[in-house]
Amino acid sequence: RFFCQRGPCRRQFRSYRANIAPLLDPYPVNFEELLAFAGRNLVYVIAIVVLTVAIIANELSRIFRGYKALRPAEVIRLINQENALVVDLRAIADYQKGHIAGARNVLMSQFDPESKQLASAKALPIVLVCQNGVTVDGAAKRLKKAGFERIHVLEGGITAWQQAELPLVKGKG
Repeated sequence: RFFCQRGPCRRQFRSYRANIAPLLDPYPVNFEELLAFAGRNLVYVIAIVVLTVAIIANELSRIFRGYKALRPAEVIRLINQENALVVDLRAIADYQKGHIAGARNVLMSQFDPESKQLASAKALPIVLVCQNGVTVDGAAKRLKKAGFERIHVLEGGITAWQQAELPLVKGKG
């Protein structure tokens, strides 16, 4: 038995039930009201549908693209544990200002997955690096097409590496 069936406690409970009951209704709006709302706010509905489709398409393309974006800490683990080959696709001047230790510099315009440097590393994990992590997508797709299996890109590029306060080597390397 509820210990307070009379008095102010009972009134508070009734008031609570009256206020919470509309929130517990699983279908507060029927389908006709929803269609009427959509008709009155067509621009908003179209915007929501377009954004939803764009988000789903982006996520599906990320899942099925054939390579994985890694954070700087994950790249370090891959280099240390699996002897990953790091390919820096930035301009020579940018590469000489600072690059990841052991990285090889290949200009994006001269990038060839069939080159001697890369062909011998098909079994190794490959990490592609650029300045901001944007221009490596084309190179990663070319590697995938050439039959490379373990392709990774540094998410955020050298900029993310520097923000993580990780060391860079200067010079030709």
